[in-house]
Amino acid sequence: MRDHFIKQLEILAEKNPKILLITADLGFGVFDEYQKKFAKQFLNIGVAEQNMTGVATGMALEGYNVFTYSIANFPTLRCLEQIRNDACYHNANVKIVAIGAGFSYGALGISHHATEDLAIMRSLPEITVVSPCGIWETREATEAIAKQPGTCYLRLDKSYGDDSPKIGEKFELGKARILREGTDCSIIVTGGILEEVQKVADKLAKDGIETRIISMHTIKPLDKDNIITAAQETSNIITVEEHIVNGGLGGATAEVLLESDARPNKFLRIGLGTKFSSKVGDQLYLRKQYEIDSDSIYFKIKRLLCNKK
Repeated sequence: MRDHFIKQLEILAEKNPKILLITADLGFGVFDEYQKKFAKQFLNIGVAEQNMTGVATGMALEGYNVFTYSIANFPTLRCLEQIRNDACYHNANVKIVAIGAGFSYGALGISHHATEDLAIMRSLPEITVVSPCGIWETREATEAIAKQPGTCYLRLDKSYGDDSPKIGEKFELGKARILREGTDCSIIVTGGILEEVQKVADKLAKDGIETRIISMHTIKPLDKDNIITAAQETSNIITVEEHIVNGGLGGATAEVLLESDARPNKFLRIGLGTKFSSKVGDQLYLRKQYEIDSDSIYFKIKRLLCNKK
């Protein structure tokens, strides 16, 4: 996702000299071409994410469209106060880009596990929160947030699923995408863990269970209509995210369902528990350890639908 983000940003920067990329001493190699082409639209602020956000807000208030960039928790949790008080409060055109969603940097430990960011970022007023599931959504989301007024958060994963668009399909912030049709249950997913969900749907199909897959690439604003329709048409709703279950996609979906007249027959949030992810290893290893790999998700859904304990 990272590479496709920067390629798309290069296209946008060439058209708009007001686009500025600020990195917190990260992206060497990845940004080589961008830096050569757009030296006046690039700034390495150093390992100082809080300062990066403050500078970005100041530049945004002077008319620039500023993208900040760093790993996982650093451009978000480390400078949450600056995002809230500086960028969001002033509705500044600051686009926060975090690479390494979920367990993407799993081997580096808890400091690099981005597993609470969606819950925290979506709680802020005046912010758009985007978590693409694949390559196409990443490129489209990059262009979309560049055009979106105000502060945005773009959460990029190391992994990705097949999010190929339909012929003529257009990407829209706040509008979920149905990647697979099904009538027995709906899996609402965000982020690169889509790749696991698509494996699960194939396994369920062999059991005669037809699964609708919904890519909820935008967490805020949330596509409430799509969630309600899924509950009405497929009865059973499952959310999947590489994130804690509290406050993220699962929490947001539960809020919508409880506040509407739509009542699914069964509802299940699949994600991380409420404890810190203290183990280390690559992304696939940690998914298995925390039971969010395709096999674990499959068995959880089968147990839910078959009423087995």
